[in-house]
Amino acid sequence: MMQFIIHNSQLTYYLITIAILFLAMLLYLKIAVKFNIIDKPNERSSHNYVPVRGGGIVWWIASVVCSLFYLPESVYFLTGITLISAVSFWDDIASLPNSIRITIHFLAISILFYGLGIFRILSWRQILVAYIFVVGILNAYNFMDGINGITGLYSLSILIALQYVNLKILHFTPPDFINYALLACIVFLFFNLRKEAKCFAGDVGSMAISFWIVSLLLQLMMKTHSVVWILFLTIYGIDSVATILHRLYLRQNIFKAHRMHFYQVLTNERKISQIKVATTYALAQLLISSLIIFFYQWRREATWTIGIFLMILCSLIYLLKFRKKGLSLENM
Repeated sequence: MMQFIIHNSQLTYYLITIAILFLAMLLYLKIAVKFNIIDKPNERSSHNYVPVRGGGIVWWIASVVCSLFYLPESVYFLTGITLISAVSFWDDIASLPNSIRITIHFLAISILFYGLGIFRILSWRQILVAYIFVVGILNAYNFMDGINGITGLYSLSILIALQYVNLKILHFTPPDFINYALLACIVFLFFNLRKEAKCFAGDVGSMAISFWIVSLLLQLMMKTHSVVWILFLTIYGIDSVATILHRLYLRQNIFKAHRMHFYQVLTNERKISQIKVATTYALAQLLISSLIIFFYQWRREATWTIGIFLMILCSLIYLLKFRKKGLSLENM
């Protein structure tokens, strides 16, 4: 599988980058421990130990390496991901007012849109939808980052699918722009994909990698003039939207921490290994993405049909959480 992702002539550069990212992570872990940047468990947590928070900074570091040394033309992307990573890291350390966080998010998104030329080619209504689309993905990624391995593995599955499309179907971005995100996922998972993780991604991690993925999806959508690629986020989308609707039904504050996502029910109520659940989410998304790619190549007009079918199927599976012993719409 990695044959189409990494070319032999570039292997040395990738190994050097992995070494840089690995050393940066080791340095960050020492700094985080010294300054007490840790994630203390509470009643909403899915862990009972004290890992370092903010390990997802590795994605921002990877974006800097990629942008400065390999893709200098991606200055708008680098500016946007730096802004959103900075405010998210600040929020990891000391909670920020929503007004500041949201303002920076919209500024970062606007810079990305400008760099991609979205303001020039879309109507104001389409731009509004694009803002909602991006904000929704960023927040879903942040909400879903709750167990070991899920952010890294799920991102890996999306990036592999995007790189396959990029190299085998339609070139929409420099391959390195995806490869360096993949390398950061691998390094992060070394520290995070464990029974007791050395670090969590934190807001800085979930926001940085989701911003990177959004940038890729927007490029692909603009190149193909199709939004069908949003289905590369099917699993996260269903879990996020269904959980929000569930909490609204219960008249809960959807912005407060909770343990009602399907993956949280599986790990906390059903006591299934976090690594198993995270792996299942990633593999399920990779399977769905593979089907979307297959139908897009075979019969493009049928892609949405199979996509909707898959969304309905996943939604039915999601509803199984309400049938688990001791769970109901009211008491979850």
